[in-house]
Amino acid sequence: MTLLDAYAVVALLVAEPAGAEVKELLRAGGCRVVVVNLAEAIDVSTRVHGLAQAEVRRLLEPLIIGGALGTVRSDVGDAWAAAELRARHYRRRERALSTADCFLLAHAIDLDDRIATADAPVADVARAEGVGVVSLPDTTGVRP
Repeated sequence: MTLLDAYAVVALLVAEPAGAEVKELLRAGGCRVVVVNLAEAIDVSTRVHGLAQAEVRRLLEPLIIGGALGTVRSDVGDAWAAAELRARHYRRRERALSTADCFLLAHAIDLDDRIATADAPVADVARAEGVGVVSLPDTTGVRP
């Protein structure tokens, strides 16, 4: 299984360079998104890229309802695991990890999933924690 980070979902929605690769991952099956990363993707798509929330919903709901994109919900144990990962790996200048990133990583470890990301610090921590990484190109085409 593959957990998509927020950028992967945004890339799909706003035709970033990684969008085509995310479509391929979805076609292959077994993709999921942690709900907190889904919220981040919705926020970035609307606030930064100017998509209407109704448009984001129109694009995402068929994927979720149709099963191409599963969702993963977090509980208290996941909160502890995410916080522990952030405490261990966060470095403001060298490795700025958001709390949402750490939830993604905690779930990937717990579920033995790989992650799809263009975020180099997230990819570095994933590899350090033994999590597989699908390297997506960022907005400039660079891969982590």
